[in-house]
Amino acid sequence: MKKAKEISVLCDAQVSVIIFASSGKMHEFCSSSTALIFILDQYHNLSRKKLWDAKHEHLDNEINRIKKENDRMQTELRHLCGEDITTLNYKELMILEEALENGISSLKAKQMEFVPMMRKHNKMLEDENRDLQFNLRQMHLDPMDDHNM
Repeated sequence: MKKAKEISVLCDAQVSVIIFASSGKMHEFCSSSTALIFILDQYHNLSRKKLWDAKHEHLDNEINRIKKENDRMQTELRHLCGEDITTLNYKELMILEEALENGISSLKAKQMEFVPMMRKHNKMLEDENRDLQFNLRQMHLDPMDDHNM
């Protein structure tokens, strides 16, 4: 308590000290013209502001990281589209070529999945066309059935 008094006088500062003894008894000191409640409110407000600032700093850092990642991905997309490739070195060009070849392989594999499906669809259309032509021929051969219908 003595040191807290000295600091408040020497530094012309608002000082509050709270001490809890092992027996559970509380001792407090507040510099002159200062209430403990005022000091606690001030501490709470400053702590909250620091926490708020830290959160904003974290969010700003995250936003900057995401912007950089977005810029990098935009550049990569332009490279994949064949734009701005004059700035790439040999190793980067080789990596780009490999990525494009992998993409083409995946695309061809996906296209090959559709071939059996398209064949089956064409066969169904041919069968349906054959049935319709048969029905049409039947109608022309037996015009009497047309009147009965």
